[in-house]
Amino acid sequence: MSNDGGKVSFVDLGLEPFFISRLSERNIYFPTEIQKQVIPLLLGGGNVLFRSATGTGKTFAYLIPIFQRLLASPADSSGPTVLIAAPTHELCAQIKEEADFLLKETSLKVNLLIGSANTSRQIDSLKKDRPAIVVGNPGRLLMLSRMGKLKLRGLRFLVLDEGDRLTSDDLFGETGELVALLGRGEKANDLLAASCSATLPAKTRERLLPLLGGAVKTVETEEQEILRERISHWALFSEDRRKIDTLRSFIAAADPGGRKGAFKALVFSGGGGQPGIILSRLQYNGIKAAGLYGDMDRKKRKEAIDGFRSGKLPVLISSDLAARGLDIPGITHVIALDVPADDGAYIHRAGRTARAGKRGIMVTIGDGDEMRRLANLEKRLGLTVYPKALYKGKIVAPLSDEE
Repeated sequence: MSNDGGKVSFVDLGLEPFFISRLSERNIYFPTEIQKQVIPLLLGGGNVLFRSATGTGKTFAYLIPIFQRLLASPADSSGPTVLIAAPTHELCAQIKEEADFLLKETSLKVNLLIGSANTSRQIDSLKKDRPAIVVGNPGRLLMLSRMGKLKLRGLRFLVLDEGDRLTSDDLFGETGELVALLGRGEKANDLLAASCSATLPAKTRERLLPLLGGAVKTVETEEQEILRERISHWALFSEDRRKIDTLRSFIAAADPGGRKGAFKALVFSGGGGQPGIILSRLQYNGIKAAGLYGDMDRKKRKEAIDGFRSGKLPVLISSDLAARGLDIPGITHVIALDVPADDGAYIHRAGRTARAGKRGIMVTIGDGDEMRRLANLEKRLGLTVYPKALYKGKIVAPLSDEE
């Protein structure tokens, strides 16, 4: 055990000095709870399905043990050895970035294969780089494999990141077809598989487990203290037609004077909202903001995300789908203009704040019906949601002395 207060260390989990050194460059010295449980299982060669709250280190939990096994037994195949599938382009890009960081001083190469990029360039890079690891969305991975450009015969490791999204009705077909190409059933003893998510509803489990092969170990950490203790949950009543005005007023009250770095808000546009309309209204009122749209080109999406990440644009408006996979540190507020239909969506939204041990605020702006749905969600998740109001440019608590 570590000498630091009896904490479990990465040495205790079986990590090699190389990866411990890489982690120290990020000032990461001790594993999170999910890493404590998952890393030894993957190092031992077991298939794992795991759930943990957003921001608890799930990516490193599977990348490090897989890479350690790969370095210990290099592949002799001409094709990739590790395939990582994720639902959104942003998440794929972030996974590649983390993989590149971990493998910086090795000869292993990582290729990003996503639908928004040029196909010919991706084919050329596969020939030139001969990557050991490929990261991409199921649709593009499927296409390149069917074209014979992505050869998966020598695959040894499969990861399905954000398994709940990959097995949703709109993506499950592609995900299932991709896994079927791997001959998953025939190679159950050879292919190490892992999947992770912040939520694991019954439908997701039923669809994921067959894709992962036999003898799957399920790991779930009860890290709801992040949701309950490090995130303050607020409710702000607003008639539907006035929500954008309420949002504008809330931002002005939460960020008086526009203090640089003190306020960074991710706004979910809600079921009926359009990020473009919300963005134009905020900008008209002098609020520095960016928006993510489903049909934005890659360059503009990157500009919006980079502006938000740097703090130059302290407000980012997005739909749930467009925000999937975003991992941006320092978000102080998550603001939702509706109440999602399921608890998992609320957890995903709230999990964008309170990262790396910090505190955050989850604000729901809704009408009477939505406030009633939020009250039911509050009971199911064991949360305390505090009502707030805007009064003379300040955020006040009309029914509670809390905060």
